[in-house]
Amino acid sequence: MANIIDYVKKCGQYTFSEKPLNEVDSLVLCQLVYLHYEPFVPGIEKRNTPVSIQSIYDHPDRDRILEDYWYREDNKELFAAAAQSVRFGSLKMNYYVNIINEDEETQFSAMTYVLEDKNIYIAYRGTDATIVGWKEDMNLAFSKPLHAQQLAVEYMDRVAGYVAGDFYAGGHSKGGNLAVYAAMNCAERTREKLLKVFNNDGPGFRPEIRKQGNFQAIADRVVKFIPRSSLVGMILEDHSDYEVVESKGIGLLQHNAYSWKVGKDAFVRAKNMTSSKIMRDAALNEWILSLTEEETHAFVDTLYEVVSASEASNVFEFGADWKKCLQNIAAAAKELDDTTKKGIQKTARSFFDILIENIKSEYLARKE
Repeated sequence: MANIIDYVKKCGQYTFSEKPLNEVDSLVLCQLVYLHYEPFVPGIEKRNTPVSIQSIYDHPDRDRILEDYWYREDNKELFAAAAQSVRFGSLKMNYYVNIINEDEETQFSAMTYVLEDKNIYIAYRGTDATIVGWKEDMNLAFSKPLHAQQLAVEYMDRVAGYVAGDFYAGGHSKGGNLAVYAAMNCAERTREKLLKVFNNDGPGFRPEIRKQGNFQAIADRVVKFIPRSSLVGMILEDHSDYEVVESKGIGLLQHNAYSWKVGKDAFVRAKNMTSSKIMRDAALNEWILSLTEEETHAFVDTLYEVVSASEASNVFEFGADWKKCLQNIAAAAKELDDTTKKGIQKTARSFFDILIENIKSEYLARKE
């Protein structure tokens, strides 16, 4: 079954005038924004001439954009296919931003693509496969907006003010969350130019965050996609409209955009979702919302420290030798002080209490 690389190779002969931007194009652009463009794409403060994907591919130092990121070979193949295609090769890129502040636990990156019709696509980078990236997604469960979310709003307002046309926005993982957050909190004059927001397996929002923003004003322009075994994308998802796509991956690895199955010019939709997964997702979100902000911080921070003791730097290393990783985690957990240990146990137990209660309710409802 085809993925986004196969799609670019097969449909790259068509211009966007011949085949308008679709959901698969959006994911391609959201995946390409994971690459590092500092040496090539002008920053937002420079207001320089945008550069094409093909021009970067033709540069002798093009491999610099592939530094320090997972899926290197897939990214390399996708970028080459895009650069050599009619559809993507001439697309211009501009306003590249990449901010990393470890002290504030902030990683923010975004870039703008100039489409053939002079409209633009604002793409926000998501998290990578690292354990730190996992924590960053979990941080979105806090009630206060993250610094990255505030930066996303500023970026959207600024870029939309630079261009005369309308715009799309999107992202994968945390990038999808940033795109939606920016759209519902941007200036009204910016929102009037918004065409559509693509959220590709990005976390949702706490109810108070939705209420503070103008989500209802953009709700009909938000399109969300999640793979069948989504975890990240179902965090704080309020069960509004979203599309479930098939993936070649297993479990959490379905979060990888390269695993999503693509048909002619759309994702392959999944069917027959199990009730057990639906109940698990509901219990997860009910549990997150039942915690105070202090309890959420304590749980995520402690869990991160314990999981970091596995000595796995990313989810792939964890999966490769999970027995060793679990042994390291168990050893680290023993070192926790009694107060912290009891707090973690109490918090974790509350999740299973909610899950069991949901299962009981479902069983009783079926008997009636």
